[in-house]
Amino acid sequence: MILVMILLSVLGGATLSVQAAINGTLGAKVGVLRSAFLTFSLGALVSLLLILYFEPAREITLMDVPKWQLLGAMLGVPYIVIMVLAVGRIGTAIATVAVIFGQLCMSMLIDHFGWLHNAAIPVSANRIIAMLCLGLALFFIYRGSRRKVKIQSVT
Repeated sequence: MILVMILLSVLGGATLSVQAAINGTLGAKVGVLRSAFLTFSLGALVSLLLILYFEPAREITLMDVPKWQLLGAMLGVPYIVIMVLAVGRIGTAIATVAVIFGQLCMSMLIDHFGWLHNAAIPVSANRIIAMLCLGLALFFIYRGSRRKVKIQSVT
């Protein structure tokens, strides 16, 4: 089951890269905020349909949970807006790896301190090495992309 969850997470990451590339192009044509609005509007509609047809009834509703947990929904807005802005300027690969690096750093803090009612998982040497490797990957992807852009602009 763990392998299935990892594979689904990788698939989710792949779809985010496709979404970023599409939204970056769309944002350049119709505007960053319009692109973000479309993303959330269609996402809300699809989510509503999934809830209506597939979500089992629950005793606790969204109105019953602690209100701070509802803030998670709003955190998608800066992500979408930033990605729409960034992809057109730095490319999908750099923007995506930068987002993943930010996610990894914050996730490690959340895990380590057990923030937001999550189980505490201490930072380990392996986790720090993984973070450093991802930071290096970001550097090399950025560096490789810069050279490509310079070569294309010269010819």
